[in-house]
Amino acid sequence: ITSMSCLLIVVGLLVGGLIKVIGEEPPVLDSQLFFLCLLPPIILDAGYFLPIRPFTENVGTILVFAVIGTLWNAFFMGGLLYALCQIESVGLSGVDLLACLLFGSIVSAVDPVAVLAVFEEIHINELVHILVFGESLLNDAVTVVLYNLFEEFSKVGTVTVLDVFLGVVCFFVVSLGGVLVGAIYGFLAAFTSRFTSHTRVIEPLFVFLYSYMAYLSSEMFHLSGIMALIACGVVMRPYVEANISHKSYTTIKYFLKMWSSVSETLIFIFLGVSTVAGPHAWNWTFVITTVILCLVSRVLGVIGLTFIINKFRIVKLTKKDQFIVAYGGLRGAIAFSLGYLLSNSHQMRNLFLTAIITVIFFTVFVQGMTIRPLVELLAVKKKKESKPSINEEIHTEFLDHLLTGVEGVCGHYGHYHWKEKLNRFNKTYVKRWLIAGENFKEPELIAFYRKMELKQAIMMVESGQLPSVLPSTISMQNIQPRAIPRVSKKREEEIRRILRANLQNNKQKVSSNKGIWLKLNV
Repeated sequence: ITSMSCLLIVVGLLVGGLIKVIGEEPPVLDSQLFFLCLLPPIILDAGYFLPIRPFTENVGTILVFAVIGTLWNAFFMGGLLYALCQIESVGLSGVDLLACLLFGSIVSAVDPVAVLAVFEEIHINELVHILVFGESLLNDAVTVVLYNLFEEFSKVGTVTVLDVFLGVVCFFVVSLGGVLVGAIYGFLAAFTSRFTSHTRVIEPLFVFLYSYMAYLSSEMFHLSGIMALIACGVVMRPYVEANISHKSYTTIKYFLKMWSSVSETLIFIFLGVSTVAGPHAWNWTFVITTVILCLVSRVLGVIGLTFIINKFRIVKLTKKDQFIVAYGGLRGAIAFSLGYLLSNSHQMRNLFLTAIITVIFFTVFVQGMTIRPLVELLAVKKKKESKPSINEEIHTEFLDHLLTGVEGVCGHYGHYHWKEKLNRFNKTYVKRWLIAGENFKEPELIAFYRKMELKQAIMMVESGQLPSVLPSTISMQNIQPRAIPRVSKKREEEIRRILRANLQNNKQKVSSNKGIWLKLNV
């Protein structure tokens, strides 16, 4: 895929050149087309199929990279580029600090489209993948807020302490507001899917419709549309999949994949065409310095933040992980579209666009094409190709419950305790309203086992290991629990006696452990 994205850009360059040769005006990657048509399918696909467990376990690290890392990149690049412009020989003495900070905010953010295109191919381990991918999704709010702030400051010309305070408030409003809007539409989509059992054909339509409405609503109120799409996909998926049919699930899965692939293809082709279309203003010193500063700021930011993060993490980020996270900070079409949004009256617009395109080409062609050989050379841990079995999934769930119990005995309310509280609230109140039928009353372990069994059966059918007639006979409603083998009365009493004795022993051990723990605390 890395070579494919580069090939698509080259195709775009050739198409743009051919159009220009015959005397026509090449079409450019219009910002409205990009943000309203091409970007939403890619983000929805990423949000709907987001691996929840690794994301939530590393959400603190992801937020540090997305927020503090992006701020560092923006101010570091903007400040040094302003210092460069003060040198008379460069010929850019008219550029002020706010314009440089505006440019730094545009090129500082890691692009989710480019990251998806590269990291899906190299099969990097789950930790590094979710860190870079999560950062590329969540830094949208920081980039948009910085861009709007510096653009407004450039027009006004002065910045006060109140403006800075309002900027911080604006960041929280944009990001959390987008999440809230997405969650509301996600619950609406889940609630609607309760009543579609008689019209299965429209089930996928509701998923796409509510997701796009969440994105448009957020953009209309100047909130983060990307955050809204991610929140909407994450919230509605577990409830929607419990209500819809297998055919609708397959339609949603493959249509989203196809839709996002088509959007990625068009984005990279448009990038090539827009490069030929111009207009450009070339300044060797400014452009080359921008590329170098992108690399330097990324490396320094990752090393510095990881040094702090590793003090709080149980699983530390190794030097190899840090290198891949730093090297995988690719820029893409979002930076180009933000640059294209600059008003034509902006004195540095053409130079900024030229520098942005150069940075995108460098990251996609050089970093994107060399990251796989570097991963092989450094022997970085790869992702497991085999899917976890039902047995592994159930044991993972069992360990979560066990660790929740350990936290309760120790009196420490950590990650697993609050996760259990959320799951209990979800099961008691939310599922009752959002899941149709009697599925929400099912014991948790049995429901989990059924879900895993159905998932594995669908995967076997799709891979050709089972007859294709099987999917039509499988649904969440008609999978019956396995028959329990009959046991004699004598054997049943013996089992009860053993279990009662074990339970009494466990209670005694827990009470003695609590007494020891209290004595140690006193």
